[in-house]
Amino acid sequence: MTERVHRAIMTLMSEVESMRQELELAHRKISELERLADQDSLINISNRRAFVREMTRMIAYSERYGINSSLIYLDLNDLKVINDTYGHAAGDAALVFLADNMVKCLRDSDIIGRLGGDEFGIILPKASENDAKKKAAFIVEKITKKPLMWEEHEIPLKVAFGVYSLKSGESPDQALDEADKKMYAHKQDIKKEKA
Repeated sequence: MTERVHRAIMTLMSEVESMRQELELAHRKISELERLADQDSLINISNRRAFVREMTRMIAYSERYGINSSLIYLDLNDLKVINDTYGHAAGDAALVFLADNMVKCLRDSDIIGRLGGDEFGIILPKASENDAKKKAAFIVEKITKKPLMWEEHEIPLKVAFGVYSLKSGESPDQALDEADKKMYAHKQDIKKEKA
């Protein structure tokens, strides 16, 4: 092998290694972008897009295997009051605090996501509507017992929820709408109890 051929081969090998490193970096960036596309921008949980995709999978799973799964729809009451009284950073802290406490109450198989604003969804695979009501009540009790501490202020959080059993042939939007209606009815019941 001549010196010239040897240099050409070494140059090609260097270029191949450089391209391999660039490709590996591109794969890592794509993986990170995919993760970010599915994650809420404030809280380390799924965003609405990822949550709806998972709900679609759970509905299909329920259809195929005849296994019940349930949806919990939660709403943080009075987020606007928190924002107006303590600032938007406190409102963000309340959302993060709420999500962290919900995650601690869930199984690894449960799916949680932020649906938007102050609304969250939880999918409980292999759980009846009654089981989901018990889980939602447990979450609310945990959150009610431990207020958010924000700059030496104790901020109690109040949560309304609706529970809905996922049904075969139903779209995620239909299920979310039904759970949202039940959450709204629960919120109205809370207001009546205060009056």
